Amino acid sequence: MLLSSASLLLASCGAVANGENTPDVASSSADVDAGEPFVSAEMGRFEEPWAAAFVPGTEMLVITEKGGKIAGFNAANRTTVSFAGAPEVDYGGQGGLGDIAFLPSETANMLTPRTIFLSWAEAGEGKTRGAVVGKGMMTCESQQACEIRDLEVIWRQDKVEGRGHYSHRIAFSPDEQYLYIASGERQKKTPAQDLSNNLGTIVRLMLNGQPAAGNPFADRGSPADQIWTYGHRNILGMQFDDQGRLWEVEHGPAGGDEFNLVKEGQNYGWPIVSNGKDYNGTAIPDHSTRPEFAAPAVGWTPVIAPGNFIFYDGDMFGAWKGDALIAGLKSEAIVRVTIDGETATETGRYDMSLRIRQIVQGPDGAIWVLEDGENARLLKLTPR
Repeated sequence: MLLSSASLLLASCGAVANGENTPDVASSSADVDAGEPFVSAEMGRFEEPWAAAFVPGTEMLVITEKGGKIAGFNAANRTTVSFAGAPEVDYGGQGGLGDIAFLPSETANMLTPRTIFLSWAEAGEGKTRGAVVGKGMMTCESQQACEIRDLEVIWRQDKVEGRGHYSHRIAFSPDEQYLYIASGERQKKTPAQDLSNNLGTIVRLMLNGQPAAGNPFADRGSPADQIWTYGHRNILGMQFDDQGRLWEVEHGPAGGDEFNLVKEGQNYGWPIVSNGKDYNGTAIPDHSTRPEFAAPAVGWTPVIAPGNFIFYDGDMFGAWKGDALIAGLKSEAIVRVTIDGETATETGRYDMSLRIRQIVQGPDGAIWVLEDGENARLLKLTPR
């Protein structure tokens, strides 16, 4: 497919001032099922949803809305759940309420208090802002009402001006000993190559937010002692596979979205290399020209503009077990990637007809997706 320079400019996450391409106008009644291996059912609508996670051991899906609200949906009886205690967020551009995560081992019933992790954009001095991650307790007095208590910030991204590329995705190591946080380069480019700040990095922390022992740059002091990898642009998905390896998906500039295997201490090259080009048409050297930088396992030009991804491990879509399923914004699709060792290949692309912000696997193996933007649909996908 050939794209004009104007199309390329709009294709990825930095195309407008807030760092993400603006939503295309499309009907919310679009038929997402035609020709695809699944059927969809609408379960609800939400305002600018950004992330979602099922509470372990339950059928409750908890959804963050970028404007600062948290909502719950009980899949067992299709009822909504109200939430109190959301943090104050700096809303605008890509900023607002971000990721949500629960410890997989805490699998008690819905009414049992459990640990919750949230990320959001926080205002700083002057016009500066930065992402933070908070840890608290989620308690539910009933099946319809929950609250977040004792929410405490445990990590802060370095604050700069602008409202783009926060990233602020959260992942736990399989043994739940470590907390990994994606920290975008905030559209500032060069900080991603500077270990004196934590922008453009993945950090590895203890669950209390302290730098983990054994991090590769610990001998350089703070904040380098947080950093696990660097040279990243805008990571919007981060997951461990069934072998315990960490992968991430990130936005490139005009071309060059990346799916990366994350290895301790590696430099992924941004902004020195990218398999894309800058928005003003300036060429950026490809990864192949600089072998000292870690190259992506898969790259996309034109971009897919990833929202997040999961590794599917259910039985409902058995042929997809072990594959990565990526929510596509610009691509308006679910993009399937199959992994063989350290090699990855796109093996499917399923049209959703609208921008997809988040993809989640349900307890029964169904796939749940959230559309992007206002009045966005929550869809449950099951095999055709």
